[in-house]
Amino acid sequence: MNNKTILITGCSTGFGKLTARLFQSKGWNVIATMRSPEKETELNKLPNVLVTRLDVTEPQSITDAIIAGMEQFGAIEALVNNAGISGMGVFEQWDDQEINAIFNTNVYGPMRVTQQVLPIMRNQKEGVIINISSLAGILGSPYSSVYSAAKFAVEGLTEALALEYAPFNIKTKVIAPGAYETNLFTTIPHRILANGDQQIRDYSDKMLQKMNATMEQMRQQGAQESDPQEVADKIYQCVTEETSVHNVSGSDAEAILQMKKSMPEDQLMKAISDMFVPELHTA
Repeated sequence: MNNKTILITGCSTGFGKLTARLFQSKGWNVIATMRSPEKETELNKLPNVLVTRLDVTEPQSITDAIIAGMEQFGAIEALVNNAGISGMGVFEQWDDQEINAIFNTNVYGPMRVTQQVLPIMRNQKEGVIINISSLAGILGSPYSSVYSAAKFAVEGLTEALALEYAPFNIKTKVIAPGAYETNLFTTIPHRILANGDQQIRDYSDKMLQKMNATMEQMRQQGAQESDPQEVADKIYQCVTEETSVHNVSGSDAEAILQMKKSMPEDQLMKAISDMFVPELHTA
């Protein structure tokens, strides 16, 4: 039995739920948090799993979840900031409300949770923090400008924390998953796509068609479907083994990272543009 404890945000679906299951199977105590724990029917049946409410946009709910976890398990050796929301659209289609929502959950959320867990880890003289970023945090993604900006922020936050808290024996790492079929991308607020003037809406529609066509072409060429379990496995590896601060998961993320490292910037930008950005034919 491991007897160590991990707190994971966003455990209702996808990476979070898979990660909770994996750590529980490895003997960890798991504080599995989500916004609506009353709807959970699987994790709460597992031994050494505490399912409790945590909304990263509500500081008091973070405090309550941490208190509940400490009362039950007595420590938090690892934290996974997994909760997130996504969004697509040309930049002009984003209004302040939608931008704030992305940053509130994807950037300020991990900041809030991390700030409350860090004192516990300092007192324990050990800890590992894993932030979940995205392929959009490695390379600015067309049609995902605001989401990319948020995930770039997560990458930068992680790098800074890794340096700041190393003297306390607290490791901070980030994992950038590629494209996986998870609930994150089935709940994209498509209402954004209705914003903007006619030219922008038409351009947005063409870009979405171009991106879908590219993804379909990749599937027809035999691109393997990515298994979300890969991300859970990568999280476990980063918590339990010595790995770098910046990590990726998925063949597409690995390919983009390699392109970014090996290609001149202008060539890289052209390659991404050819894949995802439609041409505009103006008279």
